[in-house]
Amino acid sequence: MSHPHPELGPPPPLPRDALRIVALGGLGEIGRNMTVLEYDGKLLVIDCGVLFPEEEQPGVDLILPDFEYLRGRLDDVEAIVLTHGHEDHIGGVPFLLRERNDIPLVGSRLTLAFLSAKLGEHRIKPELVQVAEGERHTFGSFDLEFFAVNHSIPDALAVGVRTPAGNLLHTGDFKMDQLPLDNRITDLGGFARFGSEGVDLLLSDSTNAEVPGFVTSERDISGVIDNVFAKAEKRVIVACFASHIHRVQQVLDAALAHGRKVAFVGRSMVRNMNIARELGYLKVPAGLLVDPRDLDELPSDEVVLVCTGSQGEPMAALSRMANRDHQIHIEPGDTVILASSLIPGNENSVNRVINGLTRWGAKVVHKGNALVHVSGHAPAGELLYVLNMVRPRNFMPIHGEWRHLRAHAQLAVLSGVPEDRVVIAEDGVVVDLHEGRARITGVVQAGYVYVDGTSVGDVTEAALKDRRILGEEGFISVVIVVESTTGKLIGEPQIHTRGAGIDSEAYDDVIPKIQETLERAAAEGVSDTAQLRQLVRRSIGRWVNESYRRRPMLVPVVVEV
Repeated sequence: MSHPHPELGPPPPLPRDALRIVALGGLGEIGRNMTVLEYDGKLLVIDCGVLFPEEEQPGVDLILPDFEYLRGRLDDVEAIVLTHGHEDHIGGVPFLLRERNDIPLVGSRLTLAFLSAKLGEHRIKPELVQVAEGERHTFGSFDLEFFAVNHSIPDALAVGVRTPAGNLLHTGDFKMDQLPLDNRITDLGGFARFGSEGVDLLLSDSTNAEVPGFVTSERDISGVIDNVFAKAEKRVIVACFASHIHRVQQVLDAALAHGRKVAFVGRSMVRNMNIARELGYLKVPAGLLVDPRDLDELPSDEVVLVCTGSQGEPMAALSRMANRDHQIHIEPGDTVILASSLIPGNENSVNRVINGLTRWGAKVVHKGNALVHVSGHAPAGELLYVLNMVRPRNFMPIHGEWRHLRAHAQLAVLSGVPEDRVVIAEDGVVVDLHEGRARITGVVQAGYVYVDGTSVGDVTEAALKDRRILGEEGFISVVIVVESTTGKLIGEPQIHTRGAGIDSEAYDDVIPKIQETLERAAAEGVSDTAQLRQLVRRSIGRWVNESYRRRPMLVPVVVEV
């Protein structure tokens, strides 16, 4: 199995009869999915998603793929193909369209509806190309065929790409639920037919490659949800992804059966469910929905709330309820259902929310104690099915952390793909399909791009390091006044601190040290303010470290008079 190497350089020019594949996100991580295909000087982008920040990225709202690889070549992009409507696949599109707003967006009906609502918030009017399973569309040299796949959102698609350099199949996110709620199963027959043509490279979802067996059907959850409703004493609050229409449908059905009214809470939940309802993907019986503002007029045992926040997001409705920072207060006897699986990295945040809800007397039902969610991704048994059905000449695992990619690569080898034709890449690694072989040929820039408020790309790793220090260790500022010509200290240094956990009286010990350092500097003719700041930083930093074993941010300020 080939693998990325830190000494890889820029890729060579692409041979005329070769297909280049560059993942700008989604490899070694869950999120930020974006793959760029190149043939004969033209580009096709598959997905353009975001990654949500973790605790060590304070203040960051979103993380985007790095578009640097496309800059200077945006006019060569034939289209952006979107496999489905999850944020980790479509969330980055508005930011890419800021750089060229007329790139055709290709996707299913629901995917484009979700994306159009998002683009409207960015005041972007996109060029949309709606497609459906079974259809073929050509964009430049890329002949695309779309296949239905089952996932945790309706209307998901896999895409087969025919080029003169070879055929590629990108599964998107998928599973093989044989009894899906919408009766739309993964098109295994289409996969087999495309495989019989000869698939030169298969790119397949790796999220559950470590999980043995086959996926549990969504239908199995309906009975569990119904049972929870039957036992609920007061309100039922269900938290799930704002795109999980199937789960919301199950909640609506259970609410109707138990004589409860339903209110949607959270901007994204309200927006997406309205879209799903208008397009017919969500069936809402007349009179079932109520406005959240009218909930106080209903008995608590007749209320169901459907909200966001199943991943512990701090600003989502459920987290705010747990923190008593929401108009809806959790009361003893309420039942809260977390109807989602944990995205890796969110465990601590979710546990905090569960503890907060429990503190106020709620009964919390989650995947750890009840079957209230099944994954939208194929486990190992189903991945082997696809490998055996498609019989790819080369294989590249996508969409997963390193352990998922390696586990999927091993499945490919077990299914008969030669080990030297299994390519494990990471973001930015260039893979060329040439003369029937997929090989790593170079690397391009593909780092994290941070969105912080209206700022895109301005936050650096150094800035995040400063934020982490401020959050964990606090800061100490030292203000000194010196003569501009001699550098001599005037008056006593003023020390201010926040979050460092050091009593202000303790600074009486360090002020003489700072004065001594500055007097020595003045005697040696040092008057440059940058040098004085550095001397102060070293002096107080050494004292704090030796006395308290802490490393707060140090901010020396030199005022010349």
